[in-house]
Amino acid sequence: MKLRTLGLTLVLGLLLAPLAADAQPAAKGPRVGYVLGASPATAGHLAQAFLGGLRELGYVEGQNITIEYRWAEGKLERLPDLVADLIRLKVDVIVSSTSPAIRAAKQQTSTIPIVMAGVTDPVGAGFVASLARPGGNVTGLSMLATELSGKRLDLLKEMLPNLSRVAVVWNPTHPGQALALKDTQVVAQALGVTLMSMEVRTREDFEGVFAAIGKERAGAVSVLPDPLTFAHRGQLTALAAKHRLPAMYGFREFVDAGGLMSYGASVPDLWRRAATYVDKILKGAKPSDLPVEQPTQFELVINLKTAKQIGLTIPQSVLYRADKVIK
Repeated sequence: MKLRTLGLTLVLGLLLAPLAADAQPAAKGPRVGYVLGASPATAGHLAQAFLGGLRELGYVEGQNITIEYRWAEGKLERLPDLVADLIRLKVDVIVSSTSPAIRAAKQQTSTIPIVMAGVTDPVGAGFVASLARPGGNVTGLSMLATELSGKRLDLLKEMLPNLSRVAVVWNPTHPGQALALKDTQVVAQALGVTLMSMEVRTREDFEGVFAAIGKERAGAVSVLPDPLTFAHRGQLTALAAKHRLPAMYGFREFVDAGGLMSYGASVPDLWRRAATYVDKILKGAKPSDLPVEQPTQFELVINLKTAKQIGLTIPQSVLYRADKVIK
């Protein structure tokens, strides 16, 4: 009887072993580490754009490629630990558009390839040696955010011809923001506009900054794009509306969240294009041999609902140039 019981136990063990293995499925195909400073709720569309780019190249998540998602949920101080977790998993490539995440990855590994899905100033940040010859283990896409800062101010002035004072909200801890502010100052001088520098380092700074902007009687606000402002764009656009301030942003996502207008590269398009870098690297290309590309798709987006809310009429000359008008 004991032998029969033992035999039955061994048989059941053999039968159940595959089921236990299925409970912890192994990665299918190459493993890609995806890390962002935002959350799925605020940046899930970027993950979808990336997956769409991969599908165009023949990759299907869960079938022939595995994506390891790590979201900082707006808490950028978590990024080094999230990156370290991906490195422990020995992912084949790490992809991100969050500069602090890319910096952490570059500091923690010199062997795992890192793909930038749109970074403000990759050369100035020290991520690559040059756009044409990246060197090292980092490559991807630049965002041209600094070069566009002056254009955004120009659009604000066209929308508000009598504009004389503009508050620039920027994060001095983010690479490239100082250069973007400098470019904005050059254009401001040519337009006869006075700039007010308003620094933010955490989301807790937002309320105080907008209160100060109101006291200083700025005619408009320009928010320089970075991971902090992007992750908390809903709070920023709500504050601008509360203070009835016309505001310009760097990405369409701010306008979708209730902002007045934006001009800049299409972030989903950058993520879709980042998939081509991942594909090349998985097929054997070295990041050091892949030049950093710049944006090819730009968009001016205007939210007429927000304009009405703050009592602003958008000139037809500006509306005609818009790629998208939210009514």
